[in-house]
Order: sequence, then structure tokens, then C-alpha cells
Amino acid sequence: MDEPFAVGASDLLRWAEALAGVARTGLGFTESLYERERFEEVLKIAGDIGAAAVDEAEAEVLVEEWLGSVGEGVAGYVTPKCAVGAVVGNDLGEMLLTQRADSGFWLYPVGWADVGYSASEIAVKEVYEETGIEVEPTSLIAVFDGLRLGFARVPMYSLVFHCTMVGGELLGHPLETRQVGFYGRDVLPSPLAGGHRWVDLAFAAIAGEVRPCWFDSPRTPPWRGEAG
Repeated sequence: MDEPFAVGASDLLRWAEALAGVARTGLGFTESLYERERFEEVLKIAGDIGAAAVDEAEAEVLVEEWLGSVGEGVAGYVTPKCAVGAVVGNDLGEMLLTQRADSGFWLYPVGWADVGYSASEIAVKEVYEETGIEVEPTSLIAVFDGLRLGFARVPMYSLVFHCTMVGGELLGHPLETRQVGFYGRDVLPSPLAGGHRWVDLAFAAIAGEVRPCWFDSPRTPPWRGEAG
């Protein structure tokens, strides 16, 4: 007999966001009053699932937020948000890290993708804005599913580039960062955000190793989390 499937808070949250995405996309395209009522009911169910993962009192708040973001037609097609990050090393093999002002966690420079820029341009822009360091992108090293890996509480894909430092001086953003600096693998600061997911990839890129771009492998079926 197969082992029972273990359901954790991260799975519940992911299912809630997936259901909410289907319902909001449906609301964005349908003109049928009957279908709108059904999709709104699905949103309520998704809110209950999400609240079970986070806070039972948040179900109504989640539903209101989801309904408030419904658009029409293509604008109503719900997709994950996109963030872009950059792994940058120096001549000593150390990695550029920032301490986030909001959470206090340390991470490579990263931010939401702005309209009007390519992904690699966002990487250059984020590094300079957050740290004062000027870089050139050299390769895409990872594509993370932020919700699946527990990086975020909203659906998000994070593109991570390896970048080469070409100039600038360390100067943290006064609003977005508490500290910035270069750190060796044996002296990484704490708390580190999800380091077990990206530290190996980052230092391999800094060391000049050429690896295929890392991405989350498909599950079977895709909507289920890993058992165990």
C-alpha cells in the first residue's frame, strides 16, 4: 500500500493560490452571471484553504484581495509574478549579499521585474540600486518557483543570473537594505534566506563552473507536492 500523502502548510498555500488563479482568470473572461457565481464560490473555497495554511481569520481578506485584482480579457489571465536576482563574485571568490531592510534576511540582490526592461537589465539595475556595484550578466543559472520552495507567499518565478563585477563601490540602498558586502562561503552571514537552495549554485558559478540552468523538476501529477 502506498504511504499516505503528507500535506503541509506550503502545499495548502500553493493549492489555494492555484485555485484562486483559475477562478480569477475565469472571472476575467466570462460574461455569464452563472459562471461568475461559480468562480466566486471557488474563490471562497480557495480562501478557506489559504487561511488554513496561514491564519483562519484571513480567509475573507484573501478573497477580497483576489477579487480586487480581477481584470478583463488578457489582463485578467492570472500568472505568477516575476523577480530577478543576481549572483556576483569578487576576485577573492566571495559573494555579494544584502541584508533585506524588511525581513533582516541575507540574500543576493533581487527585486521585482519592472516593465520596459529585459530580465538581464533588471539584474544589472537591481545590483546597482541595492549595492552600488556595476555588473555585466554572463549566464542564467537558475529559475526558482518561489511559492513551491517557500521563498514567497505569492505565486512567483525568480530568475537568477550570474554577473561579473565591472565597477562601482559598495553602497547599500538606504531603504531596501541594512547592510551589503562580499562574503566567503565559510563566513556567510545569518539569517540566510533559503541558502540550502542556492548557495552551491552561486559559488559554483563564481568559481567558473559551467552548469545547465537549474529549474524545479515537474511533479507527477504537477499539482501535488512531494510526499514524505
